[in-house]
Amino acid sequence: MISRYKKDFPVFENHPCVYLDSAATSQRPASVIEAEKHFYETMNANPLRGLYDLSVKATEAYENARRDVAEFINAEEPERIIFTRNASESLNLVAYSYGLSNIKSGDEIVTTVMEHHSNMLPWQMVAERTGARIVYIEPDKEGFIPDEEIRSKITEKARLVAIGHVSNVLGVKNPVEKIIERAHKCGAVVVVDGAQAVPHIQVDIKQLDADFYAFSGHKMLAPMGIGVLYGKRELLEKMPPFLVGGEMIESVSLDRVTYAEIPHKFEAGTVNAAGAYGLSAAIKYLKEIGFDEIRRIEDSLTEQIFDGLHKCEYIHIQGPEDPKKHNGIISFTIDGVHPHDISSILDGDGINIRAGHHCAEPLMRFLGVGSTARASLYLYNDEEDAAAFVEKTLNVRRWLGFES
Repeated sequence: MISRYKKDFPVFENHPCVYLDSAATSQRPASVIEAEKHFYETMNANPLRGLYDLSVKATEAYENARRDVAEFINAEEPERIIFTRNASESLNLVAYSYGLSNIKSGDEIVTTVMEHHSNMLPWQMVAERTGARIVYIEPDKEGFIPDEEIRSKITEKARLVAIGHVSNVLGVKNPVEKIIERAHKCGAVVVVDGAQAVPHIQVDIKQLDADFYAFSGHKMLAPMGIGVLYGKRELLEKMPPFLVGGEMIESVSLDRVTYAEIPHKFEAGTVNAAGAYGLSAAIKYLKEIGFDEIRRIEDSLTEQIFDGLHKCEYIHIQGPEDPKKHNGIISFTIDGVHPHDISSILDGDGINIRAGHHCAEPLMRFLGVGSTARASLYLYNDEEDAAAFVEKTLNVRRWLGFES
């Protein structure tokens, strides 16, 4: 079956391909591209600063986008939504502004060996500068975090827990609800990296009760250069700014400064208003399709790929045995073939996948592999994409001269 959504994405008309790298960045529907174009053509001015009509329109568009994001993740109020460049910047904001101000020597920062570097390196920096200790939670052989690991690793010494909602390598949805509950009982705050979750599952931040939640627009059909940090008001108000400069101040004299209220305290300089406007359009598109439909597409195609790849004993899929637990992410290896060669060979047939350590080197070492190839699905993929990927992947070894 050909996807009825693929026609909404101009890249497939201008550059026909089987795109299976959405975990790195998604494609953009025409409505998002047009939204950003519309902003620049009809309301391009510096938001928050001008009193003239064009700037007022830009400000309204920017703040409406903030409200759309808050509604999308069910945040209590739009002021808890801070716009950044991406999830990495959001996580760094928490590390520098909250971590360095609240973590001290002897404290423990708890994270997992599965984390993307963006949710690991900031906490290594905080630990190095404060004298805190990092404790790593380990998953089982399929990538699931056992309850005992949560109980034993998150203790009264923990002051911050950093966890990815969905693994960008294994596709596993982590038990963030259990982790948050345990962390709060121990007096720790929780930072959730939602970059791989928000594009694929409905996130209810109020129900989740995370203290901070970070994600990127570019993985959920929005433009590059726009990211989001959600934070609880009582924490954000006590945190110093991450960056200082224009627009994030209330008043400045030669010897003192009073910072603006949240969220503007954390949005120094000229903001990416067009990107925020495009993010709002992406949210509208996703809501029209619905996450039940997205899940149906991804589960069906993942199962099709699993069935195809499992025909060959020399192909090894990392992570859960159940394809429905992968959230559209399939990392694999082929005996005797480097993942970079897999990617290059498939690219020759117009199939785009990722190869490498996927910014998760500790997880690669934990899994006992140097790197993997990764196919990642999204709503615009279809059965023809999956079939082409399986067919060409099964022939990679033959292409290199292996007998089978």
